[in-house]
Amino acid sequence: MTDEQDSAAPTRTYEVRTYGCQMNVHDSERLSGLLEASGLIEQPSGEEIADVVVFNTCAVRENADNKLYGNLGMLAKVKEKRPDMQIAVGGCLAQKDRETILKKAPWVDVVFGTHNVGSLPALLERSRHNNEAQLEILESLEVFPSTLPTKRDSVHSGWVSISVGCNNTCTFCIVPSLRGKERDRRPGEILAEIEALVADGVIEVTLLGQNVNSYGVEFGDRLAFGKLLRACGKIEGLERVRFTSPHPAAFTDDVIEAMAQTPNVMPQLHMPLQSGSDKVLKEMRRSYRSKKFLGILDKVRELIPHAAITTDIIVGFPGETEEDFQGTLDVVAASRFSSAFTFQYSKRPGTPAADLPGQLPKAVVQERYERLTALQDRICAEENAKQIGRTVEVMVTEHAGRKSGETHRLSGRSTDQRLVHFSVPAGGETPRPGDLVTVPVTGAAAFHLVSDPASLGDYSVRRSRAGDAWDRSQADSCGVPATGAPASGGVSLGMPALPPRK
Repeated sequence: MTDEQDSAAPTRTYEVRTYGCQMNVHDSERLSGLLEASGLIEQPSGEEIADVVVFNTCAVRENADNKLYGNLGMLAKVKEKRPDMQIAVGGCLAQKDRETILKKAPWVDVVFGTHNVGSLPALLERSRHNNEAQLEILESLEVFPSTLPTKRDSVHSGWVSISVGCNNTCTFCIVPSLRGKERDRRPGEILAEIEALVADGVIEVTLLGQNVNSYGVEFGDRLAFGKLLRACGKIEGLERVRFTSPHPAAFTDDVIEAMAQTPNVMPQLHMPLQSGSDKVLKEMRRSYRSKKFLGILDKVRELIPHAAITTDIIVGFPGETEEDFQGTLDVVAASRFSSAFTFQYSKRPGTPAADLPGQLPKAVVQERYERLTALQDRICAEENAKQIGRTVEVMVTEHAGRKSGETHRLSGRSTDQRLVHFSVPAGGETPRPGDLVTVPVTGAAAFHLVSDPASLGDYSVRRSRAGDAWDRSQADSCGVPATGAPASGGVSLGMPALPPRK
């Protein structure tokens, strides 16, 4: 192809469809960055199917396979009409199923794993050139993902990966076999990435790892995570630091102290419980017991009284008796979680739990699940009701609530990560995404808070560097000049929302 023909060719578009955990979401940011660096542009939402569709998959839930193959089936007819379109499948399910994907969906062009995200553009090009599907699955990480180009979704918040992989052997979890042993980044690399994000306007970061509080074991410093939190407190312009997810067995007092003593580390903790039964925890190979778990929460609340604590819980693990389940209800009642991600046990081939005796009938699991969610929903509502009358600082997000058209409210997150829908009083300044508003909590529901300030005296806006970055991003997308200082780079920065409970 000549240069003239090449310049006349239309730019190809891409779409990345993401399933699963925060690590997958962060990987998708890398995939988007790689595709844009190779010359593709993101397909606008609501328009026709993109020229390149990438599925970044999850293998944790039992219906993950059905969801993927159902979506691939729907694209088969599109592919027939548009043979130049390309389909790629990556992530945990690709790492697990490998050749099976190409056998079940031979119209797929590329299958890649969790350890070679950076290979996607080359595999797509090789598939086009050779006119045949490309399968590349590596057994270990070649390049740490944070060295790859990134396209983030929002200007004010961003994920920062501190480790990949996991050294735990939980019997229900397939992640260690798909993402490998834990690999830790050096603190200097992490802090340099955070500083670069802050320079681009980000004011909030979430430190990300399969087990963040085991960070440092690889290079021989078991106190490294607490030190990392304190180091984040020294980064000028970084206003909010969060992390996910820790493991109760490795959660130490120095981390709690670092949280309490570092002003920009937020009063919010996600601490996975999984079960309140010591017998079930032993079968899960979760190396802590309910007494230790509750003791951690007591220490956190002693030093950080207003901390909001969230959790993960699995209902219906093999062999779970009614007594075991009651133990979970008792721990939930004592813990007073501000919210919980609750799951019905999902049998995953390749995990030890899949072969355990005592697999429970669906009806039993469903009934217990409904009892648990009813209890937790009531606790959520009660804990949120306690917030009424408090004044909270809310970082405004670009995503409004479902009823924003009726209520005319904007939305954001308080320091403890609660969702707040707020209205702007007459004559008040309308904040931009990334700005911070201080408002009174005037109402509450199970899953959000409401603020309708009575007057301008109850409402204030603090314009932020992140809001300035939002202005610049909007101006760039419209092709018009923007006010404010120029950003230092072209990376956009974002933290995606977590999915609702299923």
